[in-house]
Amino acid sequence: NYNPNSALVKAFCIRYNKAMDMLLHELTPIFAMRTFIAIELDKEIIDALFQTQEELKSVQADIKWVRPENIHLTLKFLGEVEETKIPEIIQRLQECGGQIKPFTIRISGLGAFPGLKSARVIWVGVKEDTDELTKLAKIIEDSLVKLGFPKEGIKFSAHLTLGRLRSNKNKDKLGQKLEKIKIPELSQRINSIALFESVLHPTGAAYQKLSEIILSKI
Repeated sequence: NYNPNSALVKAFCIRYNKAMDMLLHELTPIFAMRTFIAIELDKEIIDALFQTQEELKSVQADIKWVRPENIHLTLKFLGEVEETKIPEIIQRLQECGGQIKPFTIRISGLGAFPGLKSARVIWVGVKEDTDELTKLAKIIEDSLVKLGFPKEGIKFSAHLTLGRLRSNKNKDKLGQKLEKIKIPELSQRINSIALFESVLHPTGAAYQKLSEIILSKI
C-alpha cells in the first residue's frame, strides 16, 4: 500500500527534488556582461582630447577613433562576467575605495604603442602628483584575484586611448604629426571610480555605468 509518510517515499521525493533543482539550474540561462573598471573624465579633458583627434584626422590615416564620450582611464578590464557576480565585484571595489584618498591626475603628452613611428594605438599620457593612482590599480588587481580574475601580464601604465590603426595608410605622415602636436596640461581631481558594462550596438560600443565607488580614505 502507498504510504506518503513512509521513509522510502520521503527519500524518493528528496532525490527527485534535488534532481529537478539541478536540471533547472542547468537550463537557466547565465547572462554575461562585458565589464571594466575605470575613471570618468571631466568635460574639459574630453573636449581637449576631441580636438586632438580632429587635428590628427587631417593626416587621413586609417584609424578607428574612440568616440569622445567613451574615452576613460581604464584601471582593469574584466571581460565577460556573469551577472550574478556583479554585486560581489562592487563590494570588493567599495573595500578598495576605502583604502585610497582622492588624488589629482594630469594629462600630459601624446604617445603611441609600440612607438610614434610604428603606431598601432594612439594615446595621451596620464601623470599623477602622488602614487595613489598606481596604488589604486594594484589594490583592485589584488582584490579581484580572489574572485578568480587573473592578474595583468604587464605593469599598469595609465593612458587614455584615442584610436587604433587599421592599416598602414599614411603612417609616416601620422608619425610626423604625432611628434608635432602639443597637448594642453589639464588636471582633474579624482574622487571616485566606476564599474562599467560595455554594450555592443551596430554603431559601436556604449558604456553603461553599473556602480560608482567613492574614494573615502581620510
